[in-house]
Amino acid sequence: MRLEIGKIHIRDIQFADETKVVNGILYVNKDELLKKIGGDDRIEQVKVDIARPGDETRIIPVKDVIEPRVKVEGKGGIFPGFISKVDTVGEGRTHVLSGAAVVTTGSIVGFQEGIIDMSGEGAKYTPFSKTNNLVIVCEPKKGIKQHEHEEAVRMIGFKAAAYIGEAGKNVEPDEVKIYETLPLLEQVKKYEELPRVIYVYMLQSQGLLHDTYVYGVDAKKVIPTFLYPTEVFDGAVVSGNCVSACDKNPTYVHLNNPVIEDLYDRDGKDINFLGCIVTNENVYLADKERSSDFTAKLVKYLGADAVIVSEEGFGNPDADLVMNCNKITDEGIKTVLITDEYAGQDGASQSLADSTTRGDAVVTAGNANEVVVLPKMKKVLGHLDAANIIAGGHVNSLRPDGTIEAELQVVTGSTSEVGFTKLTAEGY
Repeated sequence: MRLEIGKIHIRDIQFADETKVVNGILYVNKDELLKKIGGDDRIEQVKVDIARPGDETRIIPVKDVIEPRVKVEGKGGIFPGFISKVDTVGEGRTHVLSGAAVVTTGSIVGFQEGIIDMSGEGAKYTPFSKTNNLVIVCEPKKGIKQHEHEEAVRMIGFKAAAYIGEAGKNVEPDEVKIYETLPLLEQVKKYEELPRVIYVYMLQSQGLLHDTYVYGVDAKKVIPTFLYPTEVFDGAVVSGNCVSACDKNPTYVHLNNPVIEDLYDRDGKDINFLGCIVTNENVYLADKERSSDFTAKLVKYLGADAVIVSEEGFGNPDADLVMNCNKITDEGIKTVLITDEYAGQDGASQSLADSTTRGDAVVTAGNANEVVVLPKMKKVLGHLDAANIIAGGHVNSLRPDGTIEAELQVVTGSTSEVGFTKLTAEGY
């Protein structure tokens, strides 16, 4: 598959009478947007606001972050299985409003949601402090079930991103990047002398609102599946998670997965990038055994010399990570793991819930238990009292002076396990 990504650089969002992009500014007709995303009888109220880099604004609790994209040429459309019909995507041309994002918030289901601060200490840790954010605040009707609440807010986010993305359809991009993966035998022959690398892409799928979707299907219902990497850039994989903010992959991160980006950058130079295998992180042991067996089998069948495995989440999924590592390594294939750590506030505890001696090449995305103090913000979009209940916070996280003391776990994307983060490592 060959996909052209045309990036239209967005430096600001403003409300206007017409939704369009002019000279790097995204103008949004608020009334028209509300009509496009409204109509769900499970939602009582929807409000729209803007949060820009440097603003003294806090978004809490964050459900999802979504980048506006639009299909310009090729089969299907963005977010197949949700917004577009179920066509195989990943070919042709897609335009991206780079620098813009849709952020959903409000009375969000569950307690495992996060914070985006547009300035101050918290902004240092989230990549979404640097995007121009169209914030959609969704308030549910009383009495709706939790899974219905989650679905309603998720769909509102996708609809908003798709509507805004259309503004870039006929705009000349500021830059165009081409990604291409050939059918397997052709791809192998193209760079025969280089080591063959596959990316094993673990998706959060533990259920109970811990869900990721592949072409509209809940990932816990699928067996490990090969995807052309370009399919991911067209929204074949989207988030439905209500999990710890620091290491969950919002839809924006799937659309811009840096592991895939980096592997493409090195394709033909020092590696032969064959493609992706998406696999799940189920709860039951039998499901973990099945998925890791299939993953190892598929990796071997495709002829990989080396594999990169990225995790999503922590705790229970650590078992899936270790199983994948052990079984792939036992096939004689070199394995590199990407994960984050929950090593205690002092960094002295065991980092993962499971371990293996075969995990001898690991990249860490940081310690989610590190304590941070977030300053008071002039403006809050969402519900500030969520700070006391979200994962990484505690009963008195929200201080009387408006500051928040909590673990890094509360900051959206702070320890991203695909490297979509702002933390770095330093050697001594």
